[in-house]
Amino acid sequence: MLAADDVDVSRNNHHQTMKKFLFLVLLVGCTQIQQITNSLSSLQKLQFKLNSVTQMKLAGVDITRISSPGSLSIADGLALTQAFARKTLPTSFTLNVDAKNPNTGTAGTRQTAVTLKDLDWRLFIDDKQTVAGNLQSPLEIPGNGQTAVIPLGVSLDLYSFFAEKGYDGLVNLALALGGANGSAARLKLDAQPSITTPFGPMTYPSRITIVDKEFRGS
Repeated sequence: MLAADDVDVSRNNHHQTMKKFLFLVLLVGCTQIQQITNSLSSLQKLQFKLNSVTQMKLAGVDITRISSPGSLSIADGLALTQAFARKTLPTSFTLNVDAKNPNTGTAGTRQTAVTLKDLDWRLFIDDKQTVAGNLQSPLEIPGNGQTAVIPLGVSLDLYSFFAEKGYDGLVNLALALGGANGSAARLKLDAQPSITTPFGPMTYPSRITIVDKEFRGS
């Protein structure tokens, strides 16, 4: 049989071992929490800006090289007026979004590439909400100071949203977006990005408004 003193020593050793084990568990847990916090910080630092509108088609007519309605050929003008008479102007284009990852290893950051998993977006034209969509596939955004371009395919019926503008107004709107002198100035994206991390996907805590004037991350 063990003496009482031996039993007490055994119990004390057991308690000390348990304390060390619990301390290690707590330490590992805190490390994981810190890693998760760092990943979330990286997500919040991603920044986006509208770049350009390309591959614009209006009722099947390629308008990317057209600067004004008067520059349309007779055949293209006829196609557009016929579509307008049918009360439809199917429109498709690519909206190019710039994405910047500031985790470049400078200014106290660690160089980290981030994979954009989702970009749940809603498109506003002249501040009017139109269609919505998402990324077609995940995109890695390197932490090397360079800008990655995200091509978003957009399809909508311009007539159904802006019929009150009339034929001339609709054609001019399309040209202002994707014509020869077009830009993304009249567009906004209301978006909620998600990235992939070692701990699973992480989503922005709130939606952001992406415009063409500046990079925004919140």
